[in-house]
Amino acid sequence: MIPWPGLLRLAALRFGLAPDAFWRLSLVEWRALADEPADTLNRAGLEALARAWPDR
Repeated sequence: MIPWPGLLRLAALRFGLAPDAFWRLSLVEWRALADEPADTLNRAGLEALARAWPDR
């Protein structure tokens, strides 16, 4: 499970991002900001998120 509340807090407090800016970040942008290793979220995880939260 991805800890979205914690990531959103980190984005707001550390990076000064508003929630709408946070959700517009690409995975590559998020990893660059957070210094996350490239294998944190793989293709299968991203596809599962897309199914769970489809674009309208």
